[in-house]
Amino acid sequence: MNRESLSEKLRAISVAGKSAQELYTEISEACMSECGCAVRKLSERRAYYFSIEYLMGRMFYNNLMALGVLNEARKIFAEKGFDLNRFEDVEDAALGNGGLGRLAACYLDSATALGYPLCGFGIRYRYGLFRQRFENGRQIEEADDWLKTWGDPWSVRRADEAIGVTFADMVVTAVPYDMPIFGKTVNTLRLFQAEGSPEAEKISEYLYPADDTEEGKLLRIRQEYFFSAAAVGQLVQRYVRKNGRQFERFPDFHVFQLNDTHAVFAVAEFLRLLTNVYGLTFARAVGIAQRTFRYTNHTILPEALESWDMRLVERILPEIAQVLKGLHLYSKRKWERGGCPADEMRQMAVIRGKYFSMANVAVYISEKVNGVAAIHTKILEEQLFGAAYRQMPEKFLNVTNGVTPRRWLMLCNEELSAFYDKRLGYGWRTDLRALRGLNCDDADDLAAFAEIKRQKKAQLAAYILSREGVALLPDAVYVAQVKRLHEYKRQLMTAFAILYLYFDLKEGKLPDFTPTVFIFGAKAAGGYRRAKAVIKFINDIACLVNGDEEVNTRLQVVFVQNYDVSYAEKIIPGTDVSLQVSTAGFEASGTGNMKFMMNGAVTLGTMDGANIEIVEASGGRNNYIFGARVGEIEEIKKYYDPHEAVARNLKLKRVVDTLTDGTFQDEGGELKEIYSSLFEQTYNSPDHYLVLYDLPKYAEALLRANADYRDQTVFAQKQLLNATRSAFFSSDRAIEEYAKKIWKIEKLL
Repeated sequence: MNRESLSEKLRAISVAGKSAQELYTEISEACMSECGCAVRKLSERRAYYFSIEYLMGRMFYNNLMALGVLNEARKIFAEKGFDLNRFEDVEDAALGNGGLGRLAACYLDSATALGYPLCGFGIRYRYGLFRQRFENGRQIEEADDWLKTWGDPWSVRRADEAIGVTFADMVVTAVPYDMPIFGKTVNTLRLFQAEGSPEAEKISEYLYPADDTEEGKLLRIRQEYFFSAAAVGQLVQRYVRKNGRQFERFPDFHVFQLNDTHAVFAVAEFLRLLTNVYGLTFARAVGIAQRTFRYTNHTILPEALESWDMRLVERILPEIAQVLKGLHLYSKRKWERGGCPADEMRQMAVIRGKYFSMANVAVYISEKVNGVAAIHTKILEEQLFGAAYRQMPEKFLNVTNGVTPRRWLMLCNEELSAFYDKRLGYGWRTDLRALRGLNCDDADDLAAFAEIKRQKKAQLAAYILSREGVALLPDAVYVAQVKRLHEYKRQLMTAFAILYLYFDLKEGKLPDFTPTVFIFGAKAAGGYRRAKAVIKFINDIACLVNGDEEVNTRLQVVFVQNYDVSYAEKIIPGTDVSLQVSTAGFEASGTGNMKFMMNGAVTLGTMDGANIEIVEASGGRNNYIFGARVGEIEEIKKYYDPHEAVARNLKLKRVVDTLTDGTFQDEGGELKEIYSSLFEQTYNSPDHYLVLYDLPKYAEALLRANADYRDQTVFAQKQLLNATRSAFFSSDRAIEEYAKKIWKIEKLL
């Protein structure tokens, strides 16, 4: 790419009489014109990432930075009287829900920055996840029309490459939109838009439509098959045009990475094409597929592993249903010939009862299966896919997640990045391991870092004031829990912990308490009633605490509305303490924990997911760990009774009783339902996620961190040690591992 050429194009853009939208489009088009200028070489083997969500965030600043002209562009347009910061109003393309989509975005960024050939496939949703606002503390969902104001100048419609996707009742046209990903080279994210009829267009209308009805389930199946079939169909067609039907060499050129189970219909479509269209035997097609596919598991939650009712698949995808049935029989015969025990065959079966197990399809077909944190992979091998691991141990390996340091440090924390430049030179920008060269004992460096943290907190406070109308407490500890709202992530436990602190402050039991602000950000899925009730509960607590003059100068709670990537870019650099408090064994990895670490927040959390590796990297004394460990939970559940726990601990009883004792209004009965979930048989047991079991230790950990913060030099050292030990959690490292251990691809440059 020619940086000088792009700079000249930017200088040629006039601002006279133009709206911000017009300038946004012209600047974007200037950047897009450089796509064809990337240095390329032919690569025999490419990796293709199949993901139902991509949470890219705003592309404007990230692309200018990737092209090496961000600061120059700011200067060019400032001289013309236009502030590029006006583009902070550009809507995020919220085509993802959380960590899964954000990880996909990070991996595309890192692969391109390093020069690896990785292209993404997904869906171009007409509306993103949803826009969130609160009304009387309750979440209200509004359609996220992300294209309405600013359009999408970063994507190019490729109508000439449209492909038909066939269902039993209709044929849908999948029209690709290509988004370039800039770096050392240019890779592509190809998102398919469904066209052809009003019914067809529903397929790419909304991300994750509610699937609590049969029609909703059918729409989810259509979505998953739609983008998988379109991607596989195009790649197979392209291969046949060049190589004919010599499919034995297909895996030499293609690696298909399934980002969780949403894309597993790609396996069935690949087998269907090779057998029904190109005439290969089923055994030969399976052998080729087993050299082509790879599978990343992101969760152990049963509801996220996806088992589709055979009857529904047969209704709209009869050929695919037949392929899956064939794979079930084929794999069963293979296991039988190998002497596999019957109970293990049942665990690994493609058909379990009346359902297709998409995870079992992925595990059987994929050459490699990876978890996303050391503890998560261990759980996959010993529990979730235990039978498969015993039969095929060579398939399994771990690649701990990572986040891109470009967006999550260089872009969102320019002050900290400039500090590193001054102390270490620029080498850290291409190899984060260089940060370990910083002397975290140096008084001047600690003071400079602490000042940067104060600046970022001030910027965050100003942003929240402008967005929420809430003035944050000055000189307070900023504690944040921002992530998707789910019971296992235990935002409810944080709510109870705040009440612990609130009642103690009211009674004068915490005379040395450092003023603290709790910041929440989360969206609850539209049909997830209990999660939405937790949002209401936290907002009720915020009203109680913030309105109480006896405590509101020392304790404050704010739940920001419509948390997204852009909000995260403000919250993460301005946070002192990162709350990562999932029940041990439930969070596969997490990526928010890594972003906070990279920006110098200490982790206060459980030994779950990548928290374990974060603590190993930065040291136990520089973080705050509490709660039951993975190896303890099964034993705990044998004797744990939440009724007894509350009876023994009056402080615990007091905070839990606020759900039912009239402290908060509960016209809809949501709080009573939360209370019931803690004491009645929910999922497999009362208090399934051990909220009340871990809560007292959680409150103690919060108070330890609060006390330590009083010595701000010591606390700043803990934070800086976290930041400078974060290299392992760069997605650059993760992509290098995928490239070498899983994909076997070479750099283009």
